Amino acid sequence: MICSFRSLQNIFNLLFLCVLASSCGTPGPAGLFGKKSPHEQYGDRITAAGLKETGLGRLWFEAARQGLTNPVNVNIPYSETGYFSAEKPSATGVRFNAKRGQKLIINLTKKPTEGFIIFLDLWQPSGNGNSDPKLLASPDSTAATLEFEVNEDGSYILRLQPELLKSGEYTLSVSAGPSLAFPVNPKVKSRMASFWGANRDAGARRHEGIDIFAPHRTPVIAAANGRVTRVNENTLGGKVVWLRPSGKDYTLYYAHLDEQLVQDGTEVKVGDTLGLIGNTGNARGGPSHLHFGIYTGYGAVDPLEFINPVIKKPEKTTAPLSHLGKMVRTNKGAKIYSAPTSSSGSITADANTLLYAKAATAAWYKVILPGGQQGFVNSSSISTLNNPLRSLKVPSNQPLLDAPGVDAANKTVITAGNTVKVLAIYKDYYFVSNAYDTEGWLLKNGL
Repeated sequence: MICSFRSLQNIFNLLFLCVLASSCGTPGPAGLFGKKSPHEQYGDRITAAGLKETGLGRLWFEAARQGLTNPVNVNIPYSETGYFSAEKPSATGVRFNAKRGQKLIINLTKKPTEGFIIFLDLWQPSGNGNSDPKLLASPDSTAATLEFEVNEDGSYILRLQPELLKSGEYTLSVSAGPSLAFPVNPKVKSRMASFWGANRDAGARRHEGIDIFAPHRTPVIAAANGRVTRVNENTLGGKVVWLRPSGKDYTLYYAHLDEQLVQDGTEVKVGDTLGLIGNTGNARGGPSHLHFGIYTGYGAVDPLEFINPVIKKPEKTTAPLSHLGKMVRTNKGAKIYSAPTSSSGSITADANTLLYAKAATAAWYKVILPGGQQGFVNSSSISTLNNPLRSLKVPSNQPLLDAPGVDAANKTVITAGNTVKVLAIYKDYYFVSNAYDTEGWLLKNGL
């Protein structure tokens, strides 16, 4: 008896639910923050159901691993719309750089909205490349937004993976904004200048902060909830206020104030007035401005990313979504890029090379080659498989393979004299369909 994929899906779901019901009373060991992530909990349920060593189970865990070890490189802000097919377990990973002080804003929407779960995890790769990445944040599987304050410059990985045997579309967007409020009254026009590292005293020292210019006696405000730790006056900064944000390992420094309006020990909330902008200290005689700095136990750090009010939005996706989850082929001269930008590294693909369109971002498709490599191709560089390249009459019996390789399994045999439609190529193989619309691979030299 031949079972359809839908029948197999129903059987698997029933088996999974039955075995799961008998294993719910055995909690696993604590994971992240004393609680396992939704992805880990789901993996535990697969294991407890005895399905980890099944074909589907192994593919799901391997896809999870590949999402972390083989992510594609992108720059934020970034957005992609992709498709997960129920027929083969998969995951996707994107790696990007972020700076200390930024707040990552990650949004995930999906179709269908009900009955389709995607697990979203944020990871930090190990510095030496030999250790496992560190799980940083993992929202509830029903949450649409994740916000995370970056505490260390470096690269980060987002992994998305759906539950088994579920198909659906998703849209992921990642942007970065400030983790602190702007320290000058937002109702007053101001401008940032003289940034971190600028020369001071004819190059004898470097600027350890940012200068924010605004009218004299403009209110400066608490950029975070916290406690005022010191209110004093010194030669460089003039009248200053130090504020320790709640739960943080750094202190905010407000200098050149005309007047201080808080005292040591004052508890403040975001937006409370701390003082008024002036030009005291070594700013005397110059334009009124706030010198804003951030100090840790290891010294000053660049405050720009902590307060930069500019939040860039991802570029709008213009690549047609109708190709998602489908096979396409390259046009002549098409290039596969390592990132969705023409300035990244690339390889030139042979004309008509088969690709799987996994996701779309801006004018690009994130694609997978038959050999498993991932990359990005401009949407103008691909075509559909609707029109066959040509027809071939098979001269002798030929195995129709399920992949382009010597170790691939035979799907069926194309008998001598039958005609196949050539849809695409990959290295030494044709991707074809026979009279019964069965698709697979034929070795070129056998034809």
